[in-house]
Amino acid sequence: MEQERGNSVITAQAPLAEMQRYATSLRAMTQGRGFFSMEFSHYEALPSHLTATVVEAVKKAKAAAEQA
Repeated sequence: MEQERGNSVITAQAPLAEMQRYATSLRAMTQGRGFFSMEFSHYEALPSHLTATVVEAVKKAKAAAEQA
């Protein structure tokens, strides 16, 4: 966290899935004054405890697409 022209600047890395509602949360926390920017950093392996959930979701999506 740094101070820049009277503003707090936070530099961090976060998974994209965690950023989906961040804009709304940030506005709520800062009374509409906060803003953010994102840029791609890197790919990383999915943690093993989430793998089964993602695989199951993909299978369901494929099955639904085949029925359509």
